[in-house]
Amino acid sequence: MSKKKIDEEALAEAYNRALALEKAGDIDAAVDAYQEVLAIDPDDHGGAAVRIASMGRGETPVRAPDAYVETLFDQHAEVFEDVLVEQLGYHVPMLVRQRLQDLKLGPFKRMLDLGCGTGLTGSALNDLCEEMVGIDISENMVVIADEKEVYETLFVAEVEDFLDDNEEDPFDLITATDVLPYLGALEPLFFGAAENMNPGGIFIFSSETLPEKLADGRPYMVGPHQRFIHTETYIRERLAATGFELIEILEINVRMQEGQPSPGHLVTARYTG
Repeated sequence: MSKKKIDEEALAEAYNRALALEKAGDIDAAVDAYQEVLAIDPDDHGGAAVRIASMGRGETPVRAPDAYVETLFDQHAEVFEDVLVEQLGYHVPMLVRQRLQDLKLGPFKRMLDLGCGTGLTGSALNDLCEEMVGIDISENMVVIADEKEVYETLFVAEVEDFLDDNEEDPFDLITATDVLPYLGALEPLFFGAAENMNPGGIFIFSSETLPEKLADGRPYMVGPHQRFIHTETYIRERLAATGFELIEILEINVRMQEGQPSPGHLVTARYTG
């Protein structure tokens, strides 16, 4: 966090103006207003950088700003499950369970749930794993996950930082559901997962898909809902480069967004060590 005190009133004014201009379709003026937001709040709690990228301007960030992701989930923790499951039709944790069972993978000794949120994936896999560790950037989310009593240990941290610093014993299952939409470049995540995994361990994660036609050679971009979307080719290449062999890449609908399905993939890979 920066030491400089943020002028909250100026920030709110600039952000609301930027949103209104974006909604009105005045992209140039909206981008200028979001640049003002970034000048007032360089840590970017409001996600101005991903909003600029979602309008097709500026550099695509390598990941969503930590302050933005933390703020987003801290604010929505209390209503998170209701909104995600009931309103957005999010069933990825149960799909993960189904794929592990259908592919006859597991049971597992140690599982790491990256971006555990309120513990939906941990709850879905509780009886398939002896010991579960959860990690999320949002403290409010972790408090709710803790109440479910499915995780032996919970950490409040950013996923890539945790994988980089972790001294825990390696895992034989790592899950990352709804994590990739906040990451652009996948190398740090995949490399970090490999570094924290036993040879033969399983890595299962969901992504939202960038169609190759739309990608125009780009591996990832920020989609219209300020979420990162990745090409299937990029995911396959990065997995291979970090020591994983693909077991399955399944086309799924990740969630409903404004009444439209968000096409994605559920990817299961094995770490070959």
